[in-house]
Amino acid sequence: MVNYASIVPLIGGETIAMQNVVGNKPEYILSYEGFESNDKHLLEYYKNEVPYHLIKDGELPDVNSVDIVNTVCPCAGLSSLSPSSNSESATNDWMRMSAEYILDSVKPKVFWGENAPRLASKMGEPVVKDLRQIGQKYGYTFSIFKTKSLLHGLSQVRDRAFYFFWKGDKVPVFEYINRTHQTIEDAIRSVNRNPADPMDILANEAKPTDNAYYKYVLQLLNTTHQKFAASIEKTTNPMEWIYANDSFLKAADWMDANGYEREAAKCRRKFDKLASGGNIMWHNIEIPKDHIGAFVGHRPTSIAHPDEDRFLTIRECLSLMKMPDDFILQGGRKNLNHICQNVPVTTAEDMASEVVKFVEGRSDNRLIETNYLIQDNKNNSWWSEKSSVQLDDFMV
Repeated sequence: MVNYASIVPLIGGETIAMQNVVGNKPEYILSYEGFESNDKHLLEYYKNEVPYHLIKDGELPDVNSVDIVNTVCPCAGLSSLSPSSNSESATNDWMRMSAEYILDSVKPKVFWGENAPRLASKMGEPVVKDLRQIGQKYGYTFSIFKTKSLLHGLSQVRDRAFYFFWKGDKVPVFEYINRTHQTIEDAIRSVNRNPADPMDILANEAKPTDNAYYKYVLQLLNTTHQKFAASIEKTTNPMEWIYANDSFLKAADWMDANGYEREAAKCRRKFDKLASGGNIMWHNIEIPKDHIGAFVGHRPTSIAHPDEDRFLTIRECLSLMKMPDDFILQGGRKNLNHICQNVPVTTAEDMASEVVKFVEGRSDNRLIETNYLIQDNKNNSWWSEKSSVQLDDFMV
């Protein structure tokens, strides 16, 4: 039976994916001092029955070797969502430190994890170079799999990069994945309200129709939230709708007349800034249709239910990342962002399945003898050091 462990699992989507594929819980969970609040969600989900080892003060735990180790090291060092991201960011050291420790001490057949898409870009090249050198020192090849969640059947667009250390001198080429995605409306509707569920509380207690911009749109169209949500073809931000179909100045006049003086002033400033060629912050509530952008930042508190005049429950937020129905977000609303610092379970399952195939010897017919391979699931192509394709085609 294949066994595995996790290091820096964060909220645990990737670890739960491994459990779903392998059929058993991890042998243990490793983490570093400072990640305890992130780890707590997964530890409580496992009822604290999985051994937990914290690395601190340079002391390394003595743990058994396992076949596979997975990780979700913090990605802010290379994330496009972080204004300070760069290849020299100290945040990237978590990838280096965990790789050095795991490959040297635990010696799994595969060590894999997820990080920002920029890992597979020019910005990420220095980090990849370091990771490859660490792998080669301990007898591992290295690969990156570029993809996006929409291709894995999720209703959100988010590019992702997974990285893998493979014991030996070969790398498997994965099966390409392109599933029809579940619409965001159906994903939300699939969650039944349950008053007994501690996660059946609203992420945002306000009403979408109380939003000044949305209230203006609904009144202008003489429609209701439910009818508007049914009529749109894609996820709609009321502020963007006004800009494309009406006028911020008209909206500002309406807001002045209806008690939204502060928003009216902001509306006029938006108009002036755009008219002068500048840009504005477009964040507002979102009426979901077909799919959404990355489920990060403001989205847990700004996505409206497609049928009801309310925002999402925490359970609905968790479900968008395909977390188990009985998973509890420790701390409730104050830790909503922990849901975003995660890998959707079903996306991670696709990676875990390929890893398990390698460990069990079921990917032998797709092994490439190389030290380094990049595979792009978005355009069904791959490059290795021994292929003739240009690396620049992949490092974008």
